[in-house]
Amino acid sequence: MTTELTGLTIGEALDGLAKKSFSSAELTAASLAAMEKHRELNAFIVETPEKARAMAAEADARRAKGEAKGLLDGIPLAIKDLFCTEGVQTTAGSHILEGFKPPYESTVTANLWKAGAVMLGKVNMDEFAMGSSNLTSHFGGVGNPWRRHGDNRRLVPGGSSGGSAAAVAARMAFGATATDTGGSIRQPAAFTGTVGIKPTYGRCSRWGIVAFASSLDQAGPMTRSVKDCALMLQAMAGYDAKDSTSVDLPVPDYTKAITGDIRGMKIGIPREYRLDGMAPEIEKLWADGAEWLKKAGAEIKEISLPHTKYALPTYYIIAPAEASSNLARYDGVRFGLRVPGESLDDMYERTRAEGFGKEVKRRILIGTYVLSAGYYDAYYVKAQRLRALIARDFENAYKEVDAILTPSTPTAAFAEGENTDDPVQMYLNDVFTVTVNLAGLPGISVPAGLDAKGLPLGLQLIGRAFDEETLFKVAGVIESSAGFKAKPEGF
Repeated sequence: MTTELTGLTIGEALDGLAKKSFSSAELTAASLAAMEKHRELNAFIVETPEKARAMAAEADARRAKGEAKGLLDGIPLAIKDLFCTEGVQTTAGSHILEGFKPPYESTVTANLWKAGAVMLGKVNMDEFAMGSSNLTSHFGGVGNPWRRHGDNRRLVPGGSSGGSAAAVAARMAFGATATDTGGSIRQPAAFTGTVGIKPTYGRCSRWGIVAFASSLDQAGPMTRSVKDCALMLQAMAGYDAKDSTSVDLPVPDYTKAITGDIRGMKIGIPREYRLDGMAPEIEKLWADGAEWLKKAGAEIKEISLPHTKYALPTYYIIAPAEASSNLARYDGVRFGLRVPGESLDDMYERTRAEGFGKEVKRRILIGTYVLSAGYYDAYYVKAQRLRALIARDFENAYKEVDAILTPSTPTAAFAEGENTDDPVQMYLNDVFTVTVNLAGLPGISVPAGLDAKGLPLGLQLIGRAFDEETLFKVAGVIESSAGFKAKPEGF
């Protein structure tokens, strides 16, 4: 019964709860048992079983009175460890914040608790969301529940939301919150056979989320189906006066967009995304995706996004620059780690040297360099101009098409030790995703097939700003056409 319960989608679990086939307490117990069973994946930094059981009991009591209070009442979720959760340790995967228990709740998690969701715990992530493998966490790397055929090496789940992806793929949680700065929802979703959406910048509040790069960070959900993703995003999104970048627009009922009817829609295929040396399997999957949409009545149109080739260098100037500024607040004085020193400056230096990991230090140094006198104009200002051109490319494309179809990643999940020692190789993992963050647009990754070694591959859809509905509509067609039912062995 336990594995049967954890295998349900959020939509199926909600139907079962409504019919009283099982209770939230049973769903939660099944999730907690799966978490215990699969601790070797290191998906969770903090487990909150007592809190989960109490929240589930409250949800069951509401349903017994006929007062189910929201979209997700009684559904157990995992929370990425950079969403501040009142009274529960929040570290952003860093030693410098170890032991920090926020006295407040992030807006996104507060919205989920209002919708009746149950918190299972805080999931692991790349330190301060910097990484494409989930190996930079102070609390150790996260394992991908998937394995290659005939090869038992541990694979990475992708990053930075690797803990979120692993928890959902391994059936420990029904869904998970995540964040995406350059692909940190869509890449792990593709690596683990899950669905993940990065909404439009400003759709979900950033208040109470530990910042990496403030103009790029955006919260979103990770789930096992497109409908679940729509449900979760609807619960998470909404205007927040506490976040100056939050946009005051009504949140639609995203599930109603998943109609399967895309007749007459125009889908763009950007020619610049055809990279030299791209895996033939990725090429084939992309062609299959275009064919599925064509069969469903959409028109496929080749488009040009000419400044795509500048996206990665632009991103890796802007993101570290913002990180260097945001991470200056971690000084050992107000919260988190403090390493005593002989003077105030010495204390700052020791705290930051001990508190930050290698990748975070690398990006702070890059960011400080591009913001320094003499280099600001040469790098940072130039990158901002390119960012505007990348955004304009998309604006021009949307005069011709309704959505854009691309691969989510250039490869399937790789093993720990493959690519991971070369920062540039790691950064190249984000080649299909960073443009979306730079332009502030919504993007969704949908599992669409397996490679020759039995690992999941994802297709990405990119939409107009605040038009997540079109993405869900097209994503629903890809999901039903692909018929992706595979799951990692033993889960």
